[in-house]
Amino acid sequence: MRLDVDSFREIADSLVRNKSRSLLTGFGVFWGVFMLLFMLGGGDGLKQTIMSNFDGFATNTCIMVSSQTSEPYKGFKEGRYWDLTYTDVERLRQMMPDLEIVTPVIAVWGGQVMYGSYSSSCSVKGIQADYGKIEEPRIKYGRYLNETDILQERKVCVIGKRIYKELFPDGGDPCGEFIQVGPVFYQIVGVDYSSGNISINGRADQTVSIPLPVAQKLYNRGKVVDLVCMTGRSGVRMSGQESRMREILARQHLFNPKDKEALIIINTEQLFSLVDNLFRGLNFLILLIGLGTILAGVIGVSNIMMVTVRERTTEIGIRRAIGATPRDILSQIIFESIALTLVAGSFGIVFAVQLLRLTEKIAVAATEIPASFQIGFWTAVLSALMLTVLGVIAGLAPASRAMAIKPVDAMRDE
Repeated sequence: MRLDVDSFREIADSLVRNKSRSLLTGFGVFWGVFMLLFMLGGGDGLKQTIMSNFDGFATNTCIMVSSQTSEPYKGFKEGRYWDLTYTDVERLRQMMPDLEIVTPVIAVWGGQVMYGSYSSSCSVKGIQADYGKIEEPRIKYGRYLNETDILQERKVCVIGKRIYKELFPDGGDPCGEFIQVGPVFYQIVGVDYSSGNISINGRADQTVSIPLPVAQKLYNRGKVVDLVCMTGRSGVRMSGQESRMREILARQHLFNPKDKEALIIINTEQLFSLVDNLFRGLNFLILLIGLGTILAGVIGVSNIMMVTVRERTTEIGIRRAIGATPRDILSQIIFESIALTLVAGSFGIVFAVQLLRLTEKIAVAATEIPASFQIGFWTAVLSALMLTVLGVIAGLAPASRAMAIKPVDAMRDE
């Protein structure tokens, strides 16, 4: 197809002459592109906002909690309570080589932490050093608990973000200071700025983490632990390990391995998979709605171009009579169609980007979660290329009709 300066002038003149139709038809394309990109960008931002609740949490984690049996087993009545112990932790480590981390947790809720005249509510969590691979900390000051703290049973702690801000409103590095939790004083060795809302034993920003042996002695737990957290090695699906875990613990504590209520296992792999599937389906629905709206606009462009060709029958016939080739007619009609869809679509892209930027500012201000409500550069480029292709498709039928016009018929029409 040949496209020169004169052709551009003719296309512009045609669009200006039919500006009311062009605006009406272009709005359909504009709205379709805007809806598609705005929903895609909004969907990505919403996903980031939701996934921020899992910030720092391992995606292949299982959390075990002992509970009450729901059926009789080997002479024991239903409704029997049992406890997870540190021996169970060692047993799982030895008998399940596919597990990378097996770490116990002692959880104490409803505590009060004090520093001078300041106080804050908190939960206390007794952990080992490898717990950081379950719930990854974001250390702002100092360090995380290490193996030496565990072995020497040091009275040290890592505090959450909210506790730090309430106890130290003036800011600064609090490491080395002593805080009081109940009757016991702990030295701060780190501040964890994790912001995830899903956390073991409460929110990470309201937790005081202390060495597990210290928690066992202070809270008189002996060998009993509240939770056991596990992660699988690379390539291991934790959902495939659940039955084996139940068998090992059921054999030791004498409950039915099929009793789901006796041993509660929370599998974060399934939770993450659920969220991914939800947004995958949402994105597919967005694509269907957006593309349907764009196609409706493109059909409108094709219809308007058909009307335009019919009204310009005489003009096209005269151009054919003075030497215009069918290829010239074809190129003008198709490029008019491309110009209409591309210009309208470009306005849709720009408007979607600006509205997403405003949405991002409002969402971040409301939730204080840094999420990006935007489309990628290549998404915008791909949208422009798609509009070009659709413009060509929309112009094919009108162009074929224009090419079929004969000069004699055009003069007779006149």
